[in-house]
Amino acid sequence: MGLVLLQGSEELLADRAISELVTMNSTAQSSYLDADEIELGAITDALAPSLFGENRIVVIRNIQELDTSQQEEVTDYLSNPDEQVTLVLWHKGGVKGKALLDKVKKASPRLIACDAIKKEGDKVDFVRSEFTRLGRKISVAAAQALVDALGSDMRELGGACSQLASDVLAGKQIDESDIARYYQGRIETTGFDVSDAILDRNQNQALITLRNALETGVDPVLIISALASSFRTMAKVSGASRGMKSFDLASSLGLPPWQIDKARRQLSSWNPNTLAQAVIALAQADADVKGAVSDPVFALERLAITLTSAS
Repeated sequence: MGLVLLQGSEELLADRAISELVTMNSTAQSSYLDADEIELGAITDALAPSLFGENRIVVIRNIQELDTSQQEEVTDYLSNPDEQVTLVLWHKGGVKGKALLDKVKKASPRLIACDAIKKEGDKVDFVRSEFTRLGRKISVAAAQALVDALGSDMRELGGACSQLASDVLAGKQIDESDIARYYQGRIETTGFDVSDAILDRNQNQALITLRNALETGVDPVLIISALASSFRTMAKVSGASRGMKSFDLASSLGLPPWQIDKARRQLSSWNPNTLAQAVIALAQADADVKGAVSDPVFALERLAITLTSAS
């Protein structure tokens, strides 16, 4: 079947190349070895002829870490390869394991570059190529904005491209406003940002803001606390006369005028029935994130969906 050499330290690109090779040969049996974990003889066993003669893919990761005896197992196989086997070797680069790398190259493998993507310009090019691969278009400015938000982690950057391609309206070029909506400012995302999106009954924005808050380290308990505080504020404001100006109510309610105005606006999306559902759901979620369930993130997502869809 052949010999494939992946060369470079970018794990996202290497993993994707391996996945694509396996997908292209979906009927082949696949096995995976990592040089950091395998024992002497494991490579020979994996590459030994099959009794049933089926097509196989054998992937060996981090071949630069193979010891001398394990390298000999690879070179012995290369001198007499099995036509039913596709051998995929990943070398992360550098001088370590160079002798084996040179021998592999002499066997005329299919080369796939997996070089680390470090320069800002290369990351922008990567983002644009990702959207092309996904059948979507993104502006140069938007690609740069996405790199600015997530550029330190290529796996996260690739995942963000897939998420945006899926979430943004089909046929629309992804622009800076889409990046701002999903990713910009996520470091400043707080429990109150999540609370505002939920109280506005905006389910998509609530889930996005919740995801950003959790990814940047906001404790689930603080998110529940912010929601509880916001509901208490709405409860205070709901009992006040709508004919009174927020400035006149500020002293008696113990709230700044801007907070009263915001609570009044948010109250327009709620009624006694949905508020009652919210109080019950919030109490359950409070217990959940404090240890009643094993997955507080799921409890928060369920709460956001419950509150924004209550009727």
